[in-house]
Amino acid sequence: MIDRSGIARSIAGRAAALVAAAALVLGACGSDDGGDSSLAGIVRDPAPVVDGTVLPSVAEEGEIVEFRARQGGLQAVYFGYTSCPDVCPTTLADLTVALRKLPDDQAAMVDTVMVTVDPDRDLDILAGYVQSFIPDADAAGTDNNELLAEAAEPFGAVYSVAALDDGTIEVEHSPFLYVVNDRGELVVTWQFGETSDNMAADMATLLARGGAPA
Repeated sequence: MIDRSGIARSIAGRAAALVAAAALVLGACGSDDGGDSSLAGIVRDPAPVVDGTVLPSVAEEGEIVEFRARQGGLQAVYFGYTSCPDVCPTTLADLTVALRKLPDDQAAMVDTVMVTVDPDRDLDILAGYVQSFIPDADAAGTDNNELLAEAAEPFGAVYSVAALDDGTIEVEHSPFLYVVNDRGELVVTWQFGETSDNMAADMATLLARGGAPA
C-alpha cells in the first residue's frame, strides 16, 4: 500500500518553496466561498485559460500538443518528470485507476498529456513512460525554457531543475494534476493525494456539464 502521507512529507521537505508558491497561486485564484462544492478538486474563479501556448508532442513526431480538450471531452494535464521517485508515478497511477472507474464512454472522452519539466533527460523516453500508465496518453516537451515556462504559467505549475556539485540532477515541481475543457479553460485542479474515487466523480460531473465547472 502506498504511504501517501509519507510521500507528502517528503515532498514538503524537498520542495517546500515550490509547493508553497503553487499554493499561493491557487489560493489567489481560488474561490472558497463561491466555488463548486460538488467537485472535490480546486476550482478557480474565473477559470484560467491555458491554451495560449502549444508544445511539441514527443509521442507523435511533427505534431503539437494544444492544452484544450477535444469537443465535449476533458484533458488531464500533468507537469512532471520520468525520474521522479514517488509523486509522479503515484499521481499517474491514481489517474489510471480513476479512468477505469468511469463508464467506458466517459473514459473515452478524457485525454491525458504529460509535460516534462526535465527535458534534457526526458524527451526521448517520456512517451513510453506515460504510456506505461495510460496507453493512449500524449507526451509533450521542449528544450526551449521560455516556451516551457510560458505553457506552465497559466496552470500555476512551478518547477526547477538544478545540477548539484556531485553531478546529481535535482528536480522539484508542484504536485498538481489539472483538468482542461474544450474551451481551453482549467476547470479543476487536484492536489497530490486526491483519491481516484474523487477524481472519477469530478470527471463524470464535468463531462455531464459539458466541461463547465458549475
